[in-house]
Amino acid sequence: MESSVRKKFPPGAKGKSFLKQKWLYIMMLLPLTSLIIWNYIPMYGIIISFKDYSPAFGILHSPWVGFDHFERFFNAFYFKDVIINTLRISLYSLAVGVPLPIILALMFNEIRNKKYKSIVQTISYIPNFISVIIIVGMVMFFTSPVDGVINAVIQYFGGEPVDFIGNPKLFPHVFVWSGIWQSVGWGTLIYTAAMSGIPQDQYEAAYIEGASRLKCIWYITIPAIMPTIVICTILATGSVMSVGFEKVLLMQNDANLATSEVLSTYMYKAGILNAEYSFSAAVGFFNNLINFIVLYLVNKFAQKFSETSLW
Repeated sequence: MESSVRKKFPPGAKGKSFLKQKWLYIMMLLPLTSLIIWNYIPMYGIIISFKDYSPAFGILHSPWVGFDHFERFFNAFYFKDVIINTLRISLYSLAVGVPLPIILALMFNEIRNKKYKSIVQTISYIPNFISVIIIVGMVMFFTSPVDGVINAVIQYFGGEPVDFIGNPKLFPHVFVWSGIWQSVGWGTLIYTAAMSGIPQDQYEAAYIEGASRLKCIWYITIPAIMPTIVICTILATGSVMSVGFEKVLLMQNDANLATSEVLSTYMYKAGILNAEYSFSAAVGFFNNLINFIVLYLVNKFAQKFSETSLW
């Protein structure tokens, strides 16, 4: 056993391998350094969740308060509303945002005209490159109750103008579907890439046996991309409590606050505007903890019922 190991890994082989691939390791230094600086070092600041942090005393010398900030958040009258609003928008986004890219990718895969397919795909994922501010501006332009395009059409057919943004009941729909329009095309690229690896002889054999296109999709395409679907779904559910902060804040107003106030915007208002840094950190810690628990449970579920998981 030892002799075989020595033959497989002769003395100095690892050092030679490292020198041979040294430029790859050097290229990794910059992103690795950036990851450590911006993602791991800031984790040290989590301890202010358990302190009464004051910039004058700093993180180390601020007094400990234990779980006071967490108890304050859990006992607050707005706790239930903020959690419900966050889950409503997030679960709504998952219910629509997970299957639609798959469906769209399956439709693209059935297009035989390559030029037409390329044009349609490009049009579908161009919105992904538009900034959130411009997206919100476009939403405001189309849904404005005064001079919005949608309300102009409604009034043309004799209806009354609708304040889509100001109506608390309509806000989740406007938020989710505008996000789907922006991201669904880009999401299809992952599934389209997965479909490109399916051997074409499987389809040819199925067609020879008399299988229809729908049966080929159900028995060949979907099973082939199922690992990709599972991984993308796990990653999506891992951020179930993290609703897009910038977009919600830009679309938020006093009229829709009942359904638009989510954890991310509440943390911003409490931590930045009200300078309650420790309280905001406690809310953020709770948010990330829930995301981690959900991610772990969904990954365990995927391990039990499929052969694909994150770890």
